[in-house]
Amino acid sequence: MSDSTPGKTTDNGPTTSSTTASSGGVRRVLKGLAQVGLGASLLFAGTSHLTVAREEFQAQVPDWFPIDHDVVVLVSRVVELALGAGLVATWQQPYRRRLGILVALFFVVIFPGNVAQYLEHKDGFGLDTDEKRLLRLPFQAVLVAWALLATRQPRSER
Repeated sequence: MSDSTPGKTTDNGPTTSSTTASSGGVRRVLKGLAQVGLGASLLFAGTSHLTVAREEFQAQVPDWFPIDHDVVVLVSRVVELALGAGLVATWQQPYRRRLGILVALFFVVIFPGNVAQYLEHKDGFGLDTDEKRLLRLPFQAVLVAWALLATRQPRSER
């Protein structure tokens, strides 16, 4: 005899409710891993930008930008560290979602530096040809999507 109660296993396998709950749990775990991974990446990048890779990041500040390149790198890295720490520590909605939007905006704001590095033919981070610098540009959209998707509020909570 088969039990047709939602969320329980029947002779034919799990019901739709059980499958939905299971896939929702997997999605939550993957989103959590994506959020922590992005946070850890920002923390690592921010730390290295303030220390060993500081000059590399100065190459991304456009020549036309009116503020000292080192100051721009220092300020942007402090922001990067704060955002990375926030991603690792913030799990409650709606704060998690708001943080994801801030991280995405950060990636949008620094994108002109990536474009300038290409247009001004500046080497940095192994990007020593125009082809490499150009291929890097679309990756910024991946970072924006990563920030938004990893922190998106589940439909069940909207």
